[in-house]
Amino acid sequence: MRAVHRPSLPRTLHPGAWWLWALGLATAASRTTNPLLLVLVLAVAGYVVAARRTSAPWARSYGAFLRLGLVVIAIRVVFQSLFGAAVTGRTVLLTLPQVPLPGWLEGIRIGGAVTAEALASAAYDGLRLAAVLACIGAANALANPKRLLAAMPGALYELGVAVVVAMTFAPQLVGDAARARAARRLRGRADRGLRSLRATAVPLLEGALERSLALAAAMDSRGYGRVGQVPRATRTVTAVLVLGGLVGLCAGAYGLLAADGGPLFGVPMLVAGGAAAVAGLALAGRRAVRTRYRPDPWALPEWLVAASGVAVAAAFTWAASTGVPDVVVSASPLTLPGLPVLPTIGALLGLLPAWCSPPPLPVTGSSGSAGSSDPSSEVLA
Repeated sequence: MRAVHRPSLPRTLHPGAWWLWALGLATAASRTTNPLLLVLVLAVAGYVVAARRTSAPWARSYGAFLRLGLVVIAIRVVFQSLFGAAVTGRTVLLTLPQVPLPGWLEGIRIGGAVTAEALASAAYDGLRLAAVLACIGAANALANPKRLLAAMPGALYELGVAVVVAMTFAPQLVGDAARARAARRLRGRADRGLRSLRATAVPLLEGALERSLALAAAMDSRGYGRVGQVPRATRTVTAVLVLGGLVGLCAGAYGLLAADGGPLFGVPMLVAGGAAAVAGLALAGRRAVRTRYRPDPWALPEWLVAASGVAVAAAFTWAASTGVPDVVVSASPLTLPGLPVLPTIGALLGLLPAWCSPPPLPVTGSSGSAGSSDPSSEVLA
């Protein structure tokens, strides 16, 4: 009998659903410069993260992305104050000493008048990028990166293994360095400086070599690297589909971004290129001879979470393409933007995963730790 996955029962949501939801919010944030809508998207992402994140190490990444977003806003405002000349305004806040530049650098200035309109425009752009970063941080905080790589298509599993190895060994290397420095302090030796670095490098390299050998033996015993026998015609069709799909995706993206391209050219090319690429990856996956241990289910909660992200992106995209007022705002003249109804309702749909997704499983023991003494258990799980 097929198991029924109820949202009320604690379980791990498929990481692909979280990434689809987060990418939908990021797409919505990229389509607007209204600070009220951007703050609403940030609030939606933060609420869902607070409601559904676990105590695993990667769940703390959302705060780091928020701090990175604040840095982006500050850098954008500072650069606009020092070098900005594209945005002008009448409300002069202060005047910086201006450096004279040659004529061939016309359009670039260093210093000069700093207007409120220019700072507001820079803050809007920085806030938009900060919102996109926060959405990516939400996906990192909610989705287990190892489970996401385990769910990758068979054609990309070798790339996934390489990424998992890098993600697993990097924290272990930091831990080894901290232990080596602690051992030097206990022996009464200096743990800083060039001499300490030379003395710490040998234990670090020795530990990395031991883990590499243990991982290689574990991977060999589990049959990693085996490939299935695929006819030559299938390999040729796979290469044509993948390359054609990538060309179609590039052409479709150019059609959407170009001023004279329009959606009539970009959207069909994106759809055709994506379909060809997916078909090519599906055919290429036949060469990967492997099994999956405890695959993550894709049930009704996953569909609801993914659909909420798609709905948010669709609402913002339609509003921006049809010219709904206050979706794309201008800082000149400097006025308080309104809150359009359709994007607001669309952004609130992003709150659905806080209730329609199952509660996360509690992380017990060392299952959620970033480092482990057995590299094969962390990488090959």
